[in-house]
Amino acid sequence: MITPAPVVRQVALHFTEGSRAAATHVNLSAVRQDGPHLWVAGDETATLERLTVRTTDGVATGWSDQHSVRLADLVELPAADDEVDVEGIARQGPWLWAVGSHSLKRKRLRAGDDDAKARRRLAKVVREPNRFVLMRLPVDPATGLPARRVAGPDGVLTAAVLGGRGDALTDEMARDPLLAPFLSIPSKDNGVDVEGIAVHGDRLYVGFRGPVLRGWAVVAEVWPETSPGDPHRLRLRELPEGGRYRLHLLDLDGLGVRDLCPDGPDLLVLAGPSMSLSGPVRVHRWLDGCATDAPAVVRREQLPAVLQLAHGEGQDHAEGIAVLDETGPDGARRLLVVHDSPAADRHAEAGALLADVVDLPDR
Repeated sequence: MITPAPVVRQVALHFTEGSRAAATHVNLSAVRQDGPHLWVAGDETATLERLTVRTTDGVATGWSDQHSVRLADLVELPAADDEVDVEGIARQGPWLWAVGSHSLKRKRLRAGDDDAKARRRLAKVVREPNRFVLMRLPVDPATGLPARRVAGPDGVLTAAVLGGRGDALTDEMARDPLLAPFLSIPSKDNGVDVEGIAVHGDRLYVGFRGPVLRGWAVVAEVWPETSPGDPHRLRLRELPEGGRYRLHLLDLDGLGVRDLCPDGPDLLVLAGPSMSLSGPVRVHRWLDGCATDAPAVVRREQLPAVLQLAHGEGQDHAEGIAVLDETGPDGARRLLVVHDSPAADRHAEAGALLADVVDLPDR
C-alpha cells in the first residue's frame, strides 16, 4: 500500500528580486538541506542558490537570505554565460555536487506559428554544451559557500568539473547497448535526461528521467575522482569489475527518476512521468540502494512505494526532495518537496514560493 501524504505544513522560500526576474523560483529543479541552509537550483540559470533557515519555536517556517553562486566562477564551463540546466544537487563531507541534465532540447511551438513554422521548429534539436557537466565544489567552512579552492586539513580542495572536453557522462555511455540509442533523442521525447544525483561515500548515483525502457527506469553509478593531470578536472574511476559506470534498472511501474536522495543505506527515488505529462508522482525507497556492488535489476519488492504525492495538471510538478533535520511528534522524519511550474496558490507574499513538508515513512 502507498502511504497517503498529507502536507504537514508549507514553508516559504524567499528569493531575491533578481532571481524572481530570472524565474528561478518557478523553475526549481533540485534541493538539498545543509544544516541551517538549503541549496536549491533552477533549470534556467547557471547558478546555485543558498537559502538560510527561518525558525519559529525551533521549527523551520521558511528559508531566506538568498546567496547566489555563479558556477562559471568556480569551474570551467563550455559556455560561461549559458544556462547549465542543473537538475540535481548532493552534499557530503566537504563537497557540494551539481549535475546538468545531459539532454538535448527540441524547440517548442509558439502560439502564433503557422503550420510550416511549427514543423520547422519541431524539427530543430539543440545541444547546449553547459548541460553536459558534473561539478564537485568544496564548501568553505568559514562561509558555508563553495569556492574554487579551500584549504583543508589534508591539503587544498579544488572545485572540479567533468564534461566539456569530450569526457561527459554521456560520452562514456556512447556505446552502451541500452542508452546509446537514446543519446540523439531530445529529453522530452524519452531521450536521455538526467534529473537527480545522490552521493554515498565514493559512489555517485545519477538518476535518469528518460529513457524509460519498457517501463524500467535507469540509474547510473559512477565513482568520480580528481584528475591527476589537473586538480580542476574530474575523471571517472574504473570500477572493480571493469568499466567506468554501472547501470541499475529500476521497476518504477513506467515512471522515470525525478530526483534521488540518500537515506542511510537506502536511496529515496522521486518518480514521475518521463515525458511532458502530468501523471503519478511517488517516492520509492530503494532498499540498500547505496550498498549494491554490481549492476542491479531492481524489482518492485526492493522498491516499495512509500509516498504518493499530489500533482497538478500542467503545473505543480514535484522536482526535488530533501530529508530534513526534523521529526514530527510521533518521531516520523520529514521530507521537503519543491515544485517546478508552481500553481498560483504556491505564490506567497513578497515573491516567496511555498514548498511542502510531508512525513517520511521508515522502512
